[in-house]
Amino acid sequence: MTHLFQEIAESIRRQIATGEFAPGDRLPAVRDLAQQWHCTPGTVSRAYQELAEQGLVGGRRGSGTRVLENPLFGSRPDLEWANLVNRAERFLLEALSSGHNPDQAQSALSVAVSRWQSLQKQTPSEPEHPSKAGHLRFAGSHDLAMELLARRLVESNPDSKLELSFSGSLGGVIALIRGDADVAGVHLWDAKRDSYNLPLIRRMLPNQHLALVTLAYRHLGFMVSQGNPQQINKLTDLVRPGVRWINRQPGSGTRIWLDEQLKKLKVEPDQISGYSDERATHVAVAEAVQSGVATAGLGIQAAALAYGLTFIPLTEELYQLVVQKRIWESAVWQSLLAIIRSDSFRTAVTDLGGYNTTKTGEEVWT
Repeated sequence: MTHLFQEIAESIRRQIATGEFAPGDRLPAVRDLAQQWHCTPGTVSRAYQELAEQGLVGGRRGSGTRVLENPLFGSRPDLEWANLVNRAERFLLEALSSGHNPDQAQSALSVAVSRWQSLQKQTPSEPEHPSKAGHLRFAGSHDLAMELLARRLVESNPDSKLELSFSGSLGGVIALIRGDADVAGVHLWDAKRDSYNLPLIRRMLPNQHLALVTLAYRHLGFMVSQGNPQQINKLTDLVRPGVRWINRQPGSGTRIWLDEQLKKLKVEPDQISGYSDERATHVAVAEAVQSGVATAGLGIQAAALAYGLTFIPLTEELYQLVVQKRIWESAVWQSLLAIIRSDSFRTAVTDLGGYNTTKTGEEVWT
């Protein structure tokens, strides 16, 4: 379960990443933010302390808390890069904390410390764990089409492999920064620009030659029991008595979109029963609804269909693969790209339900 101070810190991190808070900007006073979040000043102070420990903010007594210069994503390859990796690790762990048990979290923290110690001696162009020949490491948002793509690659070339790690959209980008992934899967909605992926990728990975390849557009909406017995049709319905929500984890593209919509509607998370109950994939959310753990969740139509649930569409999102130029030129990526652009793959993805593949395989470079 995510604590409130972590949610506050996550919200401010996202505002920094999207440019709403720029370097040098003063954050809201502790008491003001406490009133906004309906919590104690101590909870906000703990969130600010968390951000300060990660090197995102700083300040002195009497001068307020301010965003530090280049707090999230820099390009210097020495100690600043190592500091970046450490903060990224912390951010990823917090984003995934609700989906893992304490033992897993402790193990992940140990790995993070080990990476921090080793990466102090490395540059961003020299990842500690490079891919094996013929293998690609994927990290990012969960999608059923990615599982299909991984199987197609092995079928076409048994010596090749797409290793999948579903860690959420932000988790995928952070894995690219760390050198722990070759390909990231993202559907990051930028509320300020009302656009997917490209604006945030340019901000988070500046001055890098990257390709964004469209996997598909996909329908995102409510997954509910057959027939929608509670008549859940809009986000404000989630606050009604009897509605039990199942959420995605912080850092996932689905959760980012949801939180921005709730903010616009002035719906507080504590008004939604089950808001803190989180799952790491669309199919896990669908399973929770199908089993009766929850009465509604947010996910892609393909997952709803897989579990025999009624789907109420809310938006269409763009799912893309982010690839560095050095990976683009590899033989295994070119094999994967050929599969993505094939008619048979488009047909197979369409058959999953809830996908639009008319733009599948199109690329744009940063």
